[in-house]
Amino acid sequence: MKLPLYQSDTQSTTRYLFFTGKGGVGKTSLSCATALRLAESGKRVLLVSTDPASNLDEVLETKLTNQPTSILGVPGLDAMNINPVEAASAYRERLIGPMRGLLPEAALRSMEEQLSGSCTIEIAAFDEFSGLIGDPEAAKDYDHIVFDTAPTGHTLRLMSLAKAWDQFLDKNTSGTSCLGPLAGLEKQRAVYERTVALLGDPSATRLVLVSRPQLAALHEAERTSKELRALGVGNQWLVINGLFETNCPDDLTSQAMQQRGEAALESARDFIASLPSFVVPLRPINILGLGGLRGLLDGEAEVASAPQCQIEWAPPHLESLESLVVDLERQGNGVIMTMGKGGVGKTTVAAAIAVMLTRRGHAVHLSTTDPAAHVAQTLAGQVDGLTLSKIDPLAETAAYQQEVMRAQGATMDKAGRALLEEDLRSPCTEEIAVFRAFAREVGQGADRFVVLDTAPTGHTLLLLDASEAYNRELQRQSRSSQPEAVLHLLERLRDPGFTRILLVTLPEATPVHEAAALQEDLRRAHIEPFGWVINQSLLRSGSCDPLLQRREQAEHRYLSEVVEQHSTRTAWLPWQPEEPVGPDALARLAASGVHPAFPSM
Repeated sequence: MKLPLYQSDTQSTTRYLFFTGKGGVGKTSLSCATALRLAESGKRVLLVSTDPASNLDEVLETKLTNQPTSILGVPGLDAMNINPVEAASAYRERLIGPMRGLLPEAALRSMEEQLSGSCTIEIAAFDEFSGLIGDPEAAKDYDHIVFDTAPTGHTLRLMSLAKAWDQFLDKNTSGTSCLGPLAGLEKQRAVYERTVALLGDPSATRLVLVSRPQLAALHEAERTSKELRALGVGNQWLVINGLFETNCPDDLTSQAMQQRGEAALESARDFIASLPSFVVPLRPINILGLGGLRGLLDGEAEVASAPQCQIEWAPPHLESLESLVVDLERQGNGVIMTMGKGGVGKTTVAAAIAVMLTRRGHAVHLSTTDPAAHVAQTLAGQVDGLTLSKIDPLAETAAYQQEVMRAQGATMDKAGRALLEEDLRSPCTEEIAVFRAFAREVGQGADRFVVLDTAPTGHTLLLLDASEAYNRELQRQSRSSQPEAVLHLLERLRDPGFTRILLVTLPEATPVHEAAALQEDLRRAHIEPFGWVINQSLLRSGSCDPLLQRREQAEHRYLSEVVEQHSTRTAWLPWQPEEPVGPDALARLAASGVHPAFPSM
């Protein structure tokens, strides 16, 4: 399948550009390279990250805030991060500030309490996002606004909120919401309506679906495409990033890598043919800095040369995943969570651990908080002793609404039940329901092993950090006693004898540094990770392809950095010629080790 190279079209590009897709597919690199190309053609460009775990700073080598910051050396290019916590603080002050001096202190404290919930964090970030689109004054100085979005599940939620809040305001009759009086939201109504209209206008908005030449990434891009078309976002492109072609016919690793890509593209042929589709060749180095970004869209892949000198380097101490599992099982029960940047293989690692524990005779439940996860496909069938579930936001929301109506509605009059039903239709209810489901899954670790595959970093951090806020919100909405799982959630997450967290990364700059930042965030929440897992390493692959040799050499510094600076225990998993699907393949992957001998591929 021959597809044209992706080139940023500086003449016909829409004013709003969204880059979305599965975690780790290269959304940030492509959005940055596109914004850079537009700015260098004379356009004024604002580049915005909506990812709570943004890595725009590292790629642009510029410290960013939630205000536009000029990028040194690129006239016309500004960039910013939408930080949900900072946005929530500004949002609270915008609502409460005008009341200072007019209301008693007790009333102001009550407002602050109500506006400290998870809903406020979400609506504040959404408010900034929609303001850049729906407020004609907010970004009038820019020709283009390029959005580097969070991994798919979070982005779908963000883009659906415009319509959700617009509809909630339409149908609400009480004038109240989980965010307090709706008067404040009503002021934003025109912005939300204009945002919905512009997202659906193909002359104003283009959505660029980014994928790797991999089955899971292409499946997620196709699903995202359908869901966003249903929301009215119809102008869509597909960019397949990191396509690899080798000139080494006798090299097993490079041949397998090329064939895996070709097979994935062939399986998605109909989807690829359904929209304008392009490719970006695999590059030999990580894309960091303006020089790297300029090279990303420079056309055909450079003919990579082999590393000029083989530097003496000995790998640090790296364990097999199986050896970590041996220690993890000694507790007899509890929760094992895989965390990290999107696309690093958290689902695969979680499934491999679950299979290993099951085969060692334990009762295991495998679940995921990631709406875009593919746990069932990774297992490829039933495994004796292993149960499986997935937190489905729609199903959890419906169940939560029914439970609250049963518990509280029975004692209310007709008007009271109508108000409660209206309150529960708020878009905030989904966040509460998902949190409660997360607490329930953690609680199951009391009498078995629960392996939790989490969503990419930003979404997971919000889920953990917001635990106390959710607790307050649950008290407000359900009033009745809290579920036992919610009451004990924080203490269970902080108990190293109950919860063991594995940070999963690739041996590359951005995934390693994002995992390190996540580790610090967890420590601030008094949660200490158990270890790290480095996935998809080319170390000792034996490839003679110059591009893969250079990528392998580039791994060395990050393997050393993880072991020497970040982790007390590190497991290593090699890149696999075939995607590890099914219990046997997952068990073989877990048993792989870099010492003393590399497994045959």
